[in-house]
Amino acid sequence: EEEDDDLSDSEDSVYSGLEDSGSDSEDEEAKEEDGADDDDDDDDDDEEEGPSQQVFNALCSLWCFVDVLLTTMFSIFWGLLMFCDILILQDIRNTVGNIPMEWYKDFPHIGYDLDGKKIYKPIRNKDELDEFLDKMENPDYWRTVHDKQTGSDIVLSEDQVELVNRLQRGQFGDVNFNEYQPTVEFFSSDVMIHPVTNRPADKRSFIPSLTEKEKVSRMVHAIKMGWIKPRRVEDDSRGRYYDLWASEDSSILARHRMHLPAPKIPLPGHHESYNPPPEYLFTDEEKAVWEQQDPTDRKLAFVPRKYSSLRQVPAFPRFIHERFERCLDLYLCPRQRKMRVNVDPEDLIPKLPKPKDLQPFPTTQSLVYRGHSGLVRSISVSTSGQWLASGSDDGSVRFWEVCSSRCMKTVQVGGAVKSVAWNPNPSVCLLAVALDSVVLILSPSLGDKQVTVLSERLLSGQQEEAPAEGMGPVVWSEAEGEELNQGIRLKIQHPKAVHQVAWHAKGDYLASVMPDNTSHLQVCIHQLSRRRSQNPFSRNKGLVQCVSFHPIRPYFFVATQRSVRIYNLVKQEMTKKLQANSKWISSMAVHPGGDHVICGSYDCKLSWFDLDLSTKPYKILRHHKKAVRGVAYHRVYPLFASASDDGSVIVCHGTVYNDLLQNPLIVPVKVLRGHEMTHDLGVLDVTFHPSQPWVFSSGADATIRLFT
Repeated sequence: EEEDDDLSDSEDSVYSGLEDSGSDSEDEEAKEEDGADDDDDDDDDDEEEGPSQQVFNALCSLWCFVDVLLTTMFSIFWGLLMFCDILILQDIRNTVGNIPMEWYKDFPHIGYDLDGKKIYKPIRNKDELDEFLDKMENPDYWRTVHDKQTGSDIVLSEDQVELVNRLQRGQFGDVNFNEYQPTVEFFSSDVMIHPVTNRPADKRSFIPSLTEKEKVSRMVHAIKMGWIKPRRVEDDSRGRYYDLWASEDSSILARHRMHLPAPKIPLPGHHESYNPPPEYLFTDEEKAVWEQQDPTDRKLAFVPRKYSSLRQVPAFPRFIHERFERCLDLYLCPRQRKMRVNVDPEDLIPKLPKPKDLQPFPTTQSLVYRGHSGLVRSISVSTSGQWLASGSDDGSVRFWEVCSSRCMKTVQVGGAVKSVAWNPNPSVCLLAVALDSVVLILSPSLGDKQVTVLSERLLSGQQEEAPAEGMGPVVWSEAEGEELNQGIRLKIQHPKAVHQVAWHAKGDYLASVMPDNTSHLQVCIHQLSRRRSQNPFSRNKGLVQCVSFHPIRPYFFVATQRSVRIYNLVKQEMTKKLQANSKWISSMAVHPGGDHVICGSYDCKLSWFDLDLSTKPYKILRHHKKAVRGVAYHRVYPLFASASDDGSVIVCHGTVYNDLLQNPLIVPVKVLRGHEMTHDLGVLDVTFHPSQPWVFSSGADATIRLFT
């Protein structure tokens, strides 16, 4: 027993940090143990215990006491510090915990404080009016937040507002925190010299488990009996990603009622490269042509560009728009079962009559009228079909004999001629000429004497004293001197440049066009017999391009840039508006029957309108490669023609049926070429012979050509 006590004492001394230093308790125990010894032994012990040994023992005891005291105080201080941090980080004025505060909506209090007392809600809750007044008058309203835990309003400080702003911007709350600082690798793949724990391995880690042995034996038995089948090994020969529509079998797809074949997208070429070869890059001219084209007519949907590296390639600007259109295509694609039938492709082509069955129509160039030195912008044929008038940029108007191509008369008007129009009345021989801001009425004195007398009688009418309203700038005057000898009879002065003139079918009314988008004075209608003018429109409805009278009924056609308006002259109201679906209308012609209209446009389109069918084009022809300058109908034959800047005249057969249920038959029959391209301009005007299937064309090469 004494040896055991000694062992326990030695262990206590080691754990307390004192090694063989001795103490008062040890000495006392040693005295008690040695009480049975001799007196000589007592004397020896007394000699060993001197005053210095007692002081040393007292200091050691004091040191142990101070050590325990400091350790206890440090623990208390550290606990208080952690408690204060918890108080700072967490508001514990309300001790109900993290529960929905809606549970207290029917109680007068909102929770309990640290002393267990109730935290009462504010006596008076703010309604919407108080909230609005507080919002208007309180300068700190924007930084005031409502605390659901205590039911009170808290005004945020500047630091708190800055913290909220940083968090809203997705930044860190601490301003001094460096989010790009290097990562500290706390754990690595290297094997440590000293393990985290030196705990010996469990017994179950090296002794087989009986439970697992039973489970394995059951599974082996089930596999042998066929109850459990092993997993199939997936064949990864096709790869992880493959083409879904690579092998389409009609027998398999026939079972799907809503099968749609995969879209066949062409493979990317050199144009899509970020560093294409120089020959694939656009020049300035090609880029200008590409920008002017319609998006549907462009061969490429983008302009090839060159970058030095792939890093410098910007994002696709129309990426979201293109993805939206693709989703729209998938959403709106027809969900129908596609019945595959063996059909001959030739059977799908519409059965059109052969051009030989649609004769007569002009096929060959017969005559060339030469004499002008500038662009021949306008031509017109007399009602009898014997004379042809032409106006050019060289400042002259020439009268030709159709059959012999001989120039019968030349009138110098002193300016570039924009338009000429022969009076459609067969009993008179008059020509209207538009140049600059003047419209001239010429009497060429060609033909019978009786026709010349009737023409002079029509021009001899007196001007009315009271001018029409709003037409003060239009001035009528008679020609004198040399102009009178050349055949000029009347001069109609306009306030702006005149681009086109058009006659009424009876030959007494004349319309002139002055394109100006800033004024409502763009169209004037003149009456020769009374020498008066009027402005039929009080408002500007767009930039007027050309006008035309209805051949039978009192209708007036006005073509602006993108539409054609039809006005009733008797009721003085608009009856219909035709949408041309083109960017810029250049010319217009009305069918002799009056129920069909064709319009040419600068975007290479020719639109055919059926007035009884719809306000949209019945058919749009895109036969020309450049801008369409002029269109014309034949008065007798079912023919119409179009002239373009590509130097060609396309003649089409257009049969109109009396049966409203039968659509017009439109067949292109001939492409006539002969004009030379000059300054990127080709054929500027086209018109038909009044009685023969002949067509006249005037071009930028200063010639007029007759095709018969």
